Amino acid sequence: MPHEKLARNEKIEVVKLTAPLIAFALILTGCKSTPPPKPLSELTPTERSGRAVYSARCGACHNDRVDKPLNGPSLLGLYKKPYLPSGAPANDDRITNTIQHGRNNMPALGDTISAEETSDLLAYLKTL
Repeated sequence: MPHEKLARNEKIEVVKLTAPLIAFALILTGCKSTPPPKPLSELTPTERSGRAVYSARCGACHNDRVDKPLNGPSLLGLYKKPYLPSGAPANDDRITNTIQHGRNNMPALGDTISAEETSDLLAYLKTL
């Protein structure tokens, strides 16, 4: 019997020690929510132009202001995360490459999108 009591006490101590760690981890996880996008009324002319490009070229497959996927992943917080859903770094070069060359089910826009449209689109994506 004394051995069983000792094992029970050890289990209680483990629970006492791990419960605060689990609570702390949950708090940290909750703190990692994505900041809200820039309000539409505050977009610069370049960002508004990029939003028009998004609406025409991307909006059918990607949500921009809601964190739910459509046919492709949501673009909300795209530049606020260190990596794209593909695992590539979230930077202008990788995102431009994906726009121009496509990826998986995403079609390549290639020569159908100008450098200015791409630049404006990137400016808008950075507001999300």
